Amino acid sequence: MNARKAFAQRLRSRMPMIGTFVKLRDPAVIEILGGLGFDFVVIDAEHAPFDRESIACATLAARAANLAAMVRIPCIEGQWISTSLDCGAAGIVVPQVRSAAMAAELVQKFSYRDGARGFSPSTAAAGYGARGIAGHLEAQAEETVLICQIEDRSAVVEAGEIAATDGVDGLLVGPVDLAVSEGGTDPGAPDIMAMGEQVMGAARTIGVSGGMFVSDPSACSRWSHCGATLFVLGTDQSFLQQSARAGLAVARQATH
Repeated sequence: MNARKAFAQRLRSRMPMIGTFVKLRDPAVIEILGGLGFDFVVIDAEHAPFDRESIACATLAARAANLAAMVRIPCIEGQWISTSLDCGAAGIVVPQVRSAAMAAELVQKFSYRDGARGFSPSTAAAGYGARGIAGHLEAQAEETVLICQIEDRSAVVEAGEIAATDGVDGLLVGPVDLAVSEGGTDPGAPDIMAMGEQVMGAARTIGVSGGMFVSDPSACSRWSHCGATLFVLGTDQSFLQQSARAGLAVARQATH
């Protein structure tokens, strides 16, 4: 079983998984993260300079590392969805999903037969033609997922309806965006935490995966008790900064 299918099965079964955002375009970053044992990565095409070529390189690295790689797309245009999935992404993370109607539109762009997604059996995801048309049509439904990000109050209110949209596999809370949308700067503020809990409850009620971005690993326990099963732990950039900062501090102290 390939990493994409295994990831989709675990996500749909609401099994706990831990991943991280990838913002650096060097494919070695993904290979390193895969070697460390992460369950998945999210290639951040919303806030980092990923284009079609760099997404192809990143997903190639993920396949080499036997690691599932989703892509957070910068907008809901269909070509971003098609490009990412054709390159071999395990799924799409869509920011700023505010309503069930928007979720339904995304499902259409995500889907082949009953949707608006163009089909090719010669892509990387299709084994460059090895699967054949019927084989790839069947496999894509089993090994790709659609995750909707909940990032403002209106989306929190609609979370249950978004989760219930046929074709949506999970919700991912962006606490920083939630805080900013409320006019604040603290993703740990009580009202932001309460909205996150509301979304986790909605996902659990519908039976889809509830995901949370966490910058502090110790917060995973709290959100797990709230029903979260998908944890996006920091970013490759934050790991680099944290390790470099800690090493530099020790070295400075040792040389003074």
